[in-house]
Amino acid sequence: MAKAELFQKDIPKSERVFYYTNEEDDPIKTDEQEKKVEVGLPEGYEFIPKNPFVRMYSSILFHIFWIFGQWYEKHYWQAKYYGREKLKQVKGSGYLVYANHTNPFHDVFGPAIAVNRRIFTIISPVNLKIPGIGKFLPMIGGLPLGKTKEEKQAFNDAVDKRLKQKNVLVIYPEAHVWPYATKIRKFPAGDKSFKYATRNNLPIFTMTTTYHKRTKNKKGDLPRMDVYLDGPFYPDSNKTEDENRALLAKKAYESMKEMSKHNTYEYFKYIKKNDKIK
Repeated sequence: MAKAELFQKDIPKSERVFYYTNEEDDPIKTDEQEKKVEVGLPEGYEFIPKNPFVRMYSSILFHIFWIFGQWYEKHYWQAKYYGREKLKQVKGSGYLVYANHTNPFHDVFGPAIAVNRRIFTIISPVNLKIPGIGKFLPMIGGLPLGKTKEEKQAFNDAVDKRLKQKNVLVIYPEAHVWPYATKIRKFPAGDKSFKYATRNNLPIFTMTTTYHKRTKNKKGDLPRMDVYLDGPFYPDSNKTEDENRALLAKKAYESMKEMSKHNTYEYFKYIKKNDKIK
């Protein structure tokens, strides 16, 4: 089955099972990942465009993307959002959103609709190779991770600048997309992705997507979504940066686990190979 079909139409129950060895296994791989091709950034890549016309085009494109996202989330996924009132506590400030990674299309649109603001999202360079949408991801806020020392420094500078501009940074700490997963996986990089919040002394929120049966469903068994925002969680001024990274990572994981209890429908099943019924 083609990868995109996992998220565009109902699939047979026999194909809705993934046997995994550990939580870092990747059910969905790009052609580059399957061929084990190392994907880097184009030469001279600009994380923050200097050309004013490019910046203006990016702003217009994001607005179009946001309008389409409103329709897509409401009509395709029948998504409902809860906890938006919590965002009022950080009005006028930059902050970070950590989300579970269960649907690559919803994960592009969902955070922007949830916070109702311009967002910037940390992505893998591999995503730039996605047919159709890949080349537009940086224009709508995608910040691809750098590979070289120079790219990593430019990436970090861009992240800090976007946050100082009081924007919203979105991160998927689970790293890999597990389609329709109802459990929260351990973060492969541990607390490393929480350095952006601690070094900028900014609060974080969690965004947890949950799955439910549709009452009126013309899409077979394809689920609908409820999305829960939780927070804000702040760094502790009495702790070191390393301690705060661990603190925020723990709070985010516990929050997402608690919100995941709202799941009521397991459309896609994940079974650890050791637990497989023989």
